[in-house]
Amino acid sequence: MKSLFRAAWVQSTLAFLLAAYLRATLATIRWRHEGREKAEAIWDAKGPVLVCFWHSRIPLSPACWPLGWAQEPRAVISLSPDGEFVAKAMARIGFPAIRGSSRKDSDPKKEKRGSGAIRDILRWMKDGGGVAITPDGPRGPREVMKDGPPLLGRLSKAPVLLVGLASKPCLRLKSWDQAMIPLPFTRGVIVWDGPLGAAEGDDLEALRADWQARLSAVTRRAEAGLIEAGRE
Repeated sequence: MKSLFRAAWVQSTLAFLLAAYLRATLATIRWRHEGREKAEAIWDAKGPVLVCFWHSRIPLSPACWPLGWAQEPRAVISLSPDGEFVAKAMARIGFPAIRGSSRKDSDPKKEKRGSGAIRDILRWMKDGGGVAITPDGPRGPREVMKDGPPLLGRLSKAPVLLVGLASKPCLRLKSWDQAMIPLPFTRGVIVWDGPLGAAEGDDLEALRADWQARLSAVTRRAEAGLIEAGRE
């Protein structure tokens, strides 16, 4: 069954269906925004930006990035076979992929591709592009940030935005990240934090711990905002 799912024609078909579903569904959600002005200032500046949200919020993430206003995006998606399906779906929505992974691998060929992805990210951001990354991907642990975002922030000197997203009611998958799949005509909340930065000489481990806590905080704030919206 796994080999069938990973067949190119199957992944292309499923990616088409998922992209069509998300495009239609996200447009019907009644969105509530908190801290959007922080993102708008970055969008207006037209410089590079690094945007972080947890892996479970990938299906909701296009809603936080207005194409045509915000920087042209690229999404960092893992090199795994399963990542190919996600990459194809996101590209159809307007978020082409840079393939890479924060996961360490003993295979030198995979390590080389991962290093190449970092170069591709920095090259894209140098030209003023935006990059979306899920710092707990591709395999978790859930909501545990890898070292990548602070390092990329320091190397690129770009502002970093942390984004919490939630929708209700929704489907929650029984995957490692408990992915949130939105349903049409429901409520959604998007919360921004930042912009943050990483300067030369900063303690990257301290930044990683701080950004991890802040990203989980805005995610919980988005979930709490759904309860508040339901009372209005």
